[in-house]
Amino acid sequence: MTVDTVNSVAVVAVPFPAQGHLNQLLHLSLLLSSRGLAVHYAAPPPHVRQARERLHGWDPKALVSVEFHDLDVSSYDSPAPDPAAPSPFPNHLMPMFETFAAAARAPLASLLGRLSATYRRVVVVFDRLNAFAATEAGRLANAEAFGLQCVAMSYNVGWLDPGHRLLRDYGLQFLPPDACMSKEFVDFIFQMEQDEQGAPIAGVVMNTCRVLEGEFIDVVAEQPQFKGQMLFGVGPLNPLLDADARAPGHDARKRHECLEWLDEQPAASVLYVSFGTTSCLRAEQVAELAAALKGSRQRFIWVLRDADRADIFAESGESRHAKFLSEFTKETEGTGLVITGWAPQLEILAHGATAAFMSHCGWNSTIESLSHGKPVLAWPMHSDQPWDSELLCKYLKAGLLVRPWEKHGETISAEAIQKVIEEAMVSDNGMAVRKRAEELGEALRASVAEGGSSRKDLDDFVAYITR
Repeated sequence: MTVDTVNSVAVVAVPFPAQGHLNQLLHLSLLLSSRGLAVHYAAPPPHVRQARERLHGWDPKALVSVEFHDLDVSSYDSPAPDPAAPSPFPNHLMPMFETFAAAARAPLASLLGRLSATYRRVVVVFDRLNAFAATEAGRLANAEAFGLQCVAMSYNVGWLDPGHRLLRDYGLQFLPPDACMSKEFVDFIFQMEQDEQGAPIAGVVMNTCRVLEGEFIDVVAEQPQFKGQMLFGVGPLNPLLDADARAPGHDARKRHECLEWLDEQPAASVLYVSFGTTSCLRAEQVAELAAALKGSRQRFIWVLRDADRADIFAESGESRHAKFLSEFTKETEGTGLVITGWAPQLEILAHGATAAFMSHCGWNSTIESLSHGKPVLAWPMHSDQPWDSELLCKYLKAGLLVRPWEKHGETISAEAIQKVIEEAMVSDNGMAVRKRAEELGEALRASVAEGGSSRKDLDDFVAYITR
């Protein structure tokens, strides 16, 4: 592959505007730009800023290798999340999702047209929720489109065939989308799929690897919907940090205070608790979790923040937990740390003092935790998260279930939560799960190293798009 061959190809990344999706495509963009490719990242202005500012694990200087483009879309409502809503799904983001789907197509088409006139080939890598990007790529003679799979590939097996033998063999339960997502979002997904039916897609780039999901990848490859498409398992896309949790190019003066606190804790002694960017806990559930953390007497870092608004930069005001926190932080001083802002999750998970992760089981958090050898205390909230919990606890055996999905409408008691915390942190079974997560972490690192399956698939993907 010559330099000219690489330079004659432009990659255009088109993320869906939610944090876990923005993040994965930015990681992939940086990986591809490090191979010498011209990479363009296109999103609405607040989401370009969000992706850049929340990036962790990379040398900040790497961002200059990606060209960012603002997809100007009309304004949209950015209401606060409702912790008391009947469904935990972040329906407050729907106005933004709908505006993006309707308005991003035209500026994207204009960008692709300009690049098409300059480069021999334009490769559009689009979040699979953004099928309109594949349609626009299909209008150009020198463009091709690849979907980025931002959720587990095994999720597709359940989606296509919930009674598949592989699910039965491992006792895995797949819940239909309308059980875990709002009706509005399910309708939105199906409408977008219907509108773009027949969009030409060359293949799928997956944020997973054969170590985690090889059996499922093989099943998906045999499905009629994927016939003729190439599947590249290149994950984990997130950087793999060393145990001292110092990201490349880090500035000690800017290091988050929680990492300094972790430095002072014994090895593998801290439980990290975070429920992602799209979930809120009700006040009564916050109180039960607080009581469980206090009662367990285990060290912890707890990220206690509400779900993102559509425009995260428009947020203001005091945390609704401020009054509760003033008392709780006094009671747990020396044992725990509560973070109410953005937390450096990759660095926390990589740190040698961190033992386990109580999580909502979003795919980003799941694969970040496993890639750093940390087991998950599974507390799924919505969407694909119940499936990730099944995969973690029953198939990979690197997780312990905190709350079964059928109880998602209930408040889980402090006693029940504390029992799982103690199982994870001090019991023999917990030690076995932690050992399994460590083994998976080593295998994931090997998969992205020279000779590993993820490295090979990334090499093959780059070779194919620069052919």
